[in-house]
Amino acid sequence: MAVEIKYVVVRGGVEKMTFTSKKEADAYDKLLDTADELMTLLAGAPVELTAEQQESLAFYLAEQRDLLQNVLKGGKGQGANPKEEKIDDVSADKPKGKSLKSVA
Repeated sequence: MAVEIKYVVVRGGVEKMTFTSKKEADAYDKLLDTADELMTLLAGAPVELTAEQQESLAFYLAEQRDLLQNVLKGGKGQGANPKEEKIDDVSADKPKGKSLKSVA
């Protein structure tokens, strides 16, 4: 019989994720901490967001932490959003018109 060590991240009594390394579990726990703080910030925003939208946006921003910190310090982002590139690739065969980039 083999012995496996698993690290489980638990929030509010709910298992969120299981990892095989402590380093990965700690990193995910820190990501969740950051997302929680961002949700608090978003709750006070002058824009109406549903709880699900707040959670999704907070988690996304937490995942993009390094890039977000750079932008907040006055730096620049990495360039084009990968999702925008996919939209452009798909629309390459369509007639020319306003792209999603030019509308935003």
